[in-house]
Amino acid sequence: MNRSVESKRWGFVGAGKMATALIKGMIRAGSAKAESIVASDPDEAARARLAGETGVVTLESNAELAAKSDLIVLAIKPQAAASVLDELRPVVTPQHLIVSIAAGVSLKALEDGLGEDLRLVRVMPNTPALVGEGASGYCLGRHALADDETLVRACLESVGGAYRVPERLLDAVTGLSGSGPAFVYIMIEALADGGVRVGLPREIAVALAARTVLGSAKMVLETKLHTGELKDQVTSPGGTTIAGIHALERGGIRAAIIDAVEAATDRAAELAREADSNRAAKPTRESRAPNRRGEADPLPADDSNPQADTRRS
Repeated sequence: MNRSVESKRWGFVGAGKMATALIKGMIRAGSAKAESIVASDPDEAARARLAGETGVVTLESNAELAAKSDLIVLAIKPQAAASVLDELRPVVTPQHLIVSIAAGVSLKALEDGLGEDLRLVRVMPNTPALVGEGASGYCLGRHALADDETLVRACLESVGGAYRVPERLLDAVTGLSGSGPAFVYIMIEALADGGVRVGLPREIAVALAARTVLGSAKMVLETKLHTGELKDQVTSPGGTTIAGIHALERGGIRAAIIDAVEAATDRAAELAREADSNRAAKPTRESRAPNRRGEADPLPADDSNPQADTRRS
C-alpha cells in the first residue's frame, strides 16, 4: 500500500451505510488505520454504531472534524448537502482534499457551496466495498492535482475497482453500479426462490444462487470474453439452459434490467436538478479570495475519456 495513503488523516462527514462500508473496507485492506479516521454525524446512534463497528473516533461537530483531517469525505445524502456545505465553508482550506460521494451533487455545486479554490473529487462508490469488491466511478475538479487522483484512486482500489469518467457520466455510474447491487440481490433472491420451488432447501438454494453470481462475475472479469460468448458456452442445443433462457426472454428480463438502470440514472439526474434549484434559490454570496496554491499543476478539467479499470491485481 502506498505510504502516502496510509499517512493521511481521513474525515468522514456522515456515519451511514456507505461511510461504514468504505471505512471498513479501507481498514480491512490496510489502506488506513482506525486511529487515522474520524467521522461526524448529528445522529448519536449512528455515531455509536460506527464507532462500535470500526473503532474510529466519532464527533458531532463538522468543524472539529475538518481540523483533524487532511481529506474530508462527504458521505451524506444529497438533500443534506446545502446545509453541510454551509457548515464546512468557513473551516475548509486549499490544504484539504474534498471527496464527495453524495449522489447527484455536482462539482459546480460543491464549488458554489465550499469555495472555488478547493481541490475536489467526486466519487460514486457502491456498498460491496465492504467486502473489497466495490465498483467506483470518479471525476476530478478543476483544481485537483495529480497526487490527489493517485491518493483517491489508491483508496478506491483498496476496496475494489476504480474507473475515471467524465462528470456527465456519473449519473449513469450511479444508476448502474451504485444502485446495481440491489438489482443483483433481487436476482439472487429470485434464483434462490426458483431453487426452493423445485425442491431445494432455502439455505442451500441461497448459497448456490450467490456463488453462481459470484463465479459468473469472475468469469466475465478474468476471461475478458464477451458475455454472449460465455452464455453460449453454457447453452447446448435443446438443453436445459436454453429452455430457461427462453423463459427469461419471454418474461422481458433484459428490458426490465435496462429500465431499472435507466430509472435509477434519471433519478440521480433529478436529484442533481433539485439540488441546483435549491442552491439557485439561496442568496448569492461572494466567493472567497483565491488562496496561494502549491507548485504542482492541477490536472485538466475532467471531461476526459473514461479510463481503464485500475484495480489492483
